[in-house]
Amino acid sequence: MSTIGVIFDLDGVIVDTAKYHYLAWKNLADNLNFEFTEAHNELLKGVSRVRSLEILLNIGKVQLSEPKKQEILLSKNEEYLSYIKKMNADEILPGAEKLLNSLDRLGVKYVLGSASKNAELILNQVGLYHRFYGIVDGNSVSKAKPDPEVFLIGAKKLNMSPKNCIVFEDAIAGVEAAHAAHMTSVGIGDKEILKEANFNFNSLTEIPEDFFRKFII
Repeated sequence: MSTIGVIFDLDGVIVDTAKYHYLAWKNLADNLNFEFTEAHNELLKGVSRVRSLEILLNIGKVQLSEPKKQEILLSKNEEYLSYIKKMNADEILPGAEKLLNSLDRLGVKYVLGSASKNAELILNQVGLYHRFYGIVDGNSVSKAKPDPEVFLIGAKKLNMSPKNCIVFEDAIAGVEAAHAAHMTSVGIGDKEILKEANFNFNSLTEIPEDFFRKFII
């Protein structure tokens, strides 16, 4: 039995659905008559759907009633799901399957720790659902990253102490959540943005073959 466990974020690590979120959020902003850019979209990574809407409305300096917020959240999610339902294995990010294969050979269990409420659907669409030991998603938690709740639940599913868990993340809020949970963080993406991570790689293709051996006692 391995002495470590691994927790993967979904968007930007295993698959890239950020582009679909961006399209849906941009259409929403267009309908509210303000500009929403890809740079703005970076602010929404790793945070909940409700918090994302709050950030977006602040960008546009738009105030809406609570019923209207719920209405457009539903509309945005329906548009996003229309994109997701067309996904397939071609959208698995480079290096992801190879890394999962390496963990399988080492006997290291891994779970998903994502803010997405559509994580199961996405993993099923790309054919990876059966590979994860457990799924912790936006339906499983009450607090969004950077709160560590999602990763602490992941550690319980792995039956591991948090300090023996390694988190792969592409968002600042996720790296902060990993550290709040006293876990090792691996930032996937721009090193300058994710500079607080314990380790940084541009993509999963850069993970060295022996990366996990240093953690295994």
